[in-house]
Amino acid sequence: MKSAELLIDGLVRVREVVHDVASGLTAAQLDYRPGPAANSIGWLIWHLTRVQDDHIAGVGGYDEAWIKDGWADRFGLPSDYTAIGYGQSPEQAAVIKPPSADVLIDYHDAVHAQSVSYVSTLTDADLDRIVDERWDPPVTLGVRLISVIDDDAQHAGQAAYLRGLIEASDSA
Repeated sequence: MKSAELLIDGLVRVREVVHDVASGLTAAQLDYRPGPAANSIGWLIWHLTRVQDDHIAGVGGYDEAWIKDGWADRFGLPSDYTAIGYGQSPEQAAVIKPPSADVLIDYHDAVHAQSVSYVSTLTDADLDRIVDERWDPPVTLGVRLISVIDDDAQHAGQAAYLRGLIEASDSA
């Protein structure tokens, strides 16, 4: 198995969790926050998708789906809204309200398709390319891609936990 195939497998696993978690949820369920400082399923999946979109487009040298395909408008945000969620306060995170599970999943699928398309072109040697010199040691492409997959998997797991809370409270 080649490195690119392993990376794609990680991206596919995140996509599967996103679909499992978000499918069938109402707008209110997507927006449910178990506490005032907690994030919602909608925010968590939006954020993990924005990180993947921003970071992989950045290293791949192509336009983010969020910007080129007008996803901000579909989310009811200003077209110049480019935040990815990093460092957002609870009040800022509360502004992110996907209009439906379908819109959220469609955005994730668009980003996933771009990410897989780019990653499938990579060779093992490409993964050693330095993509961020602000760190010591500098960040390679391989490390950046693993970082995105790790961050996405953690947030997908958090969203799955929230779905379990919602389902448990609905059955009580």
